[in-house]
Amino acid sequence: MLTLKEQNLLALEEKYSAHNYHPLPVILEKGSGVFLYDVEGNRYFDFLSGYSAVNQGHCHPKIVETLVHQATTLTLTSRAFHSNLLGKYAEYITGYFGYDKVLPMNTGVEAVETAIKLARRWGYRVKNIPANQAEILVCANNFHGRTSTVISFSTDPDSFTDFGPYTPGFTIVEYNNLADLEAKIQNRNIAAFLVEPIQGEAGVVVPDEGWLSGAKALCEQYNVLFIADEIQTGLARTGKMLACDHENVKPDILILGKALSGGILPISAVLANDNIMLLIKPGEHGSTYGGNPLACAVAIAALEVLKDERMAENAEKMGQLWRDAVLKLDSPFVDIVRGKGLLNAIVIKHPDKNAAWQLCLELKNNGLLAKPTHGDKIRFAPPLVITEEQILESVRIIGKSLPVLENL
Repeated sequence: MLTLKEQNLLALEEKYSAHNYHPLPVILEKGSGVFLYDVEGNRYFDFLSGYSAVNQGHCHPKIVETLVHQATTLTLTSRAFHSNLLGKYAEYITGYFGYDKVLPMNTGVEAVETAIKLARRWGYRVKNIPANQAEILVCANNFHGRTSTVISFSTDPDSFTDFGPYTPGFTIVEYNNLADLEAKIQNRNIAAFLVEPIQGEAGVVVPDEGWLSGAKALCEQYNVLFIADEIQTGLARTGKMLACDHENVKPDILILGKALSGGILPISAVLANDNIMLLIKPGEHGSTYGGNPLACAVAIAALEVLKDERMAENAEKMGQLWRDAVLKLDSPFVDIVRGKGLLNAIVIKHPDKNAAWQLCLELKNNGLLAKPTHGDKIRFAPPLVITEEQILESVRIIGKSLPVLENL
């Protein structure tokens, strides 16, 4: 039961905020490490991590300290002028991931749109694709954001229905199917292949081993750019700094976001080498907030924390422990357990289509926050600072909650 305070807060949101989300009935006001606290002081394990934006844990002290210091010094200049931090940030992040250049943006989907523009420009200027004929290959069941262009190549009706007309220039290929990719990549007008190394919103769909490296090899064979959307999978989430690192794949264009700020503010980035990035000239693309001093300082701190605290290594170890422990529950309602590192999901086996939602409500009642996706799937992605003891406690909560499905 919601308290009167909680009911009043929800009523305000219902009355004045757009109804474009379906959140769990919990009202949060504090976060620390792997935990969130509601307005009544109840503590929860956070197993969504802001859709993997809070890899470093809630309110990481180093990132917060950096934010506060920079916020009292200089926050925004726009790119009409230089700042003392943009060059330092650009040097740091390009060295971190091994690229010549970075183009700083704010949200993940802005970075996706930037990568699309870069790929098309490369297609026309370098590959000599006829004007306005460039095609980009994308995968079925993808999720790259919510802009008009991006929903134009979504296969999820909830994302695109009644939002047309749609942007042309995209061809759908089957995820985790090299034969389908090869059949379509031979089109001379293909400029790029845009892919999530693991499909997050689709339910943490992990491709077969060798598929990513095989896709990269096809891109090289047919002179097509390989664009990795690592907004959710990157920055130590899957047990490597990038999910592509599991197969030693280096994207031609790398897209980052979410945990690039540790959940402090919107920061995204597109990385590429000079032969791609320098095709965009002054005045041809930009962002008022992209690369602002506050974002530069925070992003450096967020990236430092990932390495200094060996979060990729912890994600690898804790993720394996979590999957093994959930499998040991041996629940008849858990059909599949899958994932890499601390990006995991379970698929619920139950005739009631609302079973995953009901389980998430029971998890909340027992002190763990997670959210269903695409009906029968639940993502479990805690901050990467989680400990072995906390992993095992979280699995005990899952085990305690699963019996609620017996009564549906």
